Amino acid sequence: FFSVLFRDDEDTFKILIATDIHLGYLEKDPVRGNDTFVTFNEILDHAQKNEVDFVLLGGDLFHDNKPSRKTVHSCLESLRKYCMGDRPVQFEILSDQAVNFHYSKFPWVNYQDKNLNISIPVFSIHGNHDDPTGTDALCALDILSCAGLLNHFGRSASVEKIDISPILLRKGRTKIALYGLGAIPDERLYRMFVNRKVTMLRPKEDEDSWFNLFVIHQNRSKHGATNYIPEQFLDDFINLVVWGHEHECKLAPCQNEQQRFYVSQPGSTVVTSLSPGEAVKKHIGLLHVKGKKMKMQKIALETVRTFYMEDIVLADHPDLFNPDNPKVTQAIQAFCMEKVESMLDNAEREHLVNPRQPEKPLIRLRVDYAGGFEPFSVHRFSQKYVDKVANPKDIIHFFRHREQKEKNDSDLNFGKLVSRPASEGMTLRVEDLVKQYFQTAEK
Repeated sequence: FFSVLFRDDEDTFKILIATDIHLGYLEKDPVRGNDTFVTFNEILDHAQKNEVDFVLLGGDLFHDNKPSRKTVHSCLESLRKYCMGDRPVQFEILSDQAVNFHYSKFPWVNYQDKNLNISIPVFSIHGNHDDPTGTDALCALDILSCAGLLNHFGRSASVEKIDISPILLRKGRTKIALYGLGAIPDERLYRMFVNRKVTMLRPKEDEDSWFNLFVIHQNRSKHGATNYIPEQFLDDFINLVVWGHEHECKLAPCQNEQQRFYVSQPGSTVVTSLSPGEAVKKHIGLLHVKGKKMKMQKIALETVRTFYMEDIVLADHPDLFNPDNPKVTQAIQAFCMEKVESMLDNAEREHLVNPRQPEKPLIRLRVDYAGGFEPFSVHRFSQKYVDKVANPKDIIHFFRHREQKEKNDSDLNFGKLVSRPASEGMTLRVEDLVKQYFQTAEK
């Protein structure tokens, strides 16, 4: 099923996959303001150069629910530049489009509109940042959809029950059933899965001949008892899940041992928080599908601002820092400067290799000052790097972990506890969870 050995031909779908583009993030920042727009252009440029059949986006195309005029204009400009043209679209749609796009006044895919000349169709679900709001339940994607530059799908009308009807695509002998589910508050969706209120509809004819592709935008990592969607909630007939919302790039499809489907997490294309997951190199995916086989090709993004991150635990360096020494703060400051300079050197070397990268990097140094140390003035420290770093105000982050080691151990044990049910109880299904849910409710 997961293959690297087939050649592209008239039966092969080529799909560019990206998610969490967050257009308009920090648009008023004099240094980082254009980052999202530049990278969006790079993504669409890759789509054009690779002659993809369509672009598939996993939500959060916009950072703000009501994007500014500049952001919307820039987005329309890019879509018009790269996605309109004379190149014919090589696949057809077999499903009832009035069902797929039922909430639109133009319920058909944009490239089949006689008044539009589309060379690369873009399909997108909405994320939690650009979800439908207000009495008309409209979102920014609906504006793009109405303009004919994007196909917004995966919208559920009801809050009680969700029926996910796929867009059925065919190219030569390859058939794809494209399922999408736009962002819904995690607790609500978790409850709906447990109560069996989420149904994925399947094509009646030759249901085993379809490649089933599902796009979702929810918490994948556990944030609370029900504040995420466990992978085993999803149907096992799916072949590949494209998981949006999580910003860390884990593009290579990873198989779920229980359900046997593969999950690809493309991650965001812009750094929106200075956290370890965002420091992983950003990629988009070029997915090739032929019959039931697939191949995921990684494409590194060259216009993303580099982000370096390092942690320092002061208590781990008793030879360098003694809390009783009156000059210890100067010593800590000098040590931090050394670390920042080293990260800046790395950034400079990387910029020489790839000149398309923005010049000023993002730098984050997390300093654990537990053990009787005092933090120094971050404001004064950052003044030295105003012209060298894109985020001078928050280079240094002081925090205190009193029980650092115990916490790490408990983390590891917790990981073991989590993995055990998956390996021992291989048959845990939604039905079992429903029973458990009602049993605890009765108690």
